[in-house]
Amino acid sequence: MQIENTFIDGCYIIHDTVFNDSRGCFFESFNKSIFKEQTGLSINFVQDNQSVSTSKGVLRGLHFQHGEFSQAKLVRVISGTVLNVAVDLRKNSKTFGNHIVVKLSDTSNKQIFIPRGFAHGFLVLSDRANFFYKCDNFFDKKSRSGIMYNDPDLKIDWQFPEDEIILSENDKAQPFLRDCAILF
Repeated sequence: MQIENTFIDGCYIIHDTVFNDSRGCFFESFNKSIFKEQTGLSINFVQDNQSVSTSKGVLRGLHFQHGEFSQAKLVRVISGTVLNVAVDLRKNSKTFGNHIVVKLSDTSNKQIFIPRGFAHGFLVLSDRANFFYKCDNFFDKKSRSGIMYNDPDLKIDWQFPEDEIILSENDKAQPFLRDCAILF
C-alpha cells in the first residue's frame, strides 16, 4: 500500500501493492498502521457500504453528511469502472470549491481517501459497476445533503455526454454550491 498526496490537503490516492501468481492475486486493501504512518491520520472506519449500478452513465452524487455525522471515506471499485469526484467544501481551505477526479476500476489497484468536509460522487463508465466504500461515521438521514453534479462554478468534466447521465430524483434536486446553506 503506497499513499500519494494530491493537490487537495487531506485527500489521498492509495495504490495497492498487488501480489500475482498462477492462482490470481492478493492485496491488502487497507492497513491502519501504514495509513497513519504515511498520512498522520488515525482513522477508525465504522461502516462499510456497497452500491451496484447496472447501467453505464449512472451518476451518484455529489453527496455529503454535515455536522457531527460528517464522514471520511475510503472508496474503491470492486468491478467495473467509474469516474470518482471529490469536491472540497471546507470553507477555510485554500482549495475550497476545487475537486479531484480519478478513474477507478477493478484493475487500477487504486483507492481514494476522501476526508470529512467533501462532497463525493461517481459516474459509472462501464456497463455495470460494484462500488465499495468505508466510512468513519454512521449514516444519518437527517444529516444527508448534496450539491448539483453539474454546478457551473465547479466546472467538473465528467467525461461523459450529459444527456446520457442517469440521476436519481434526489440528485436532480440538489442545490448549486453557491446556494448550499450547509458547508463545513
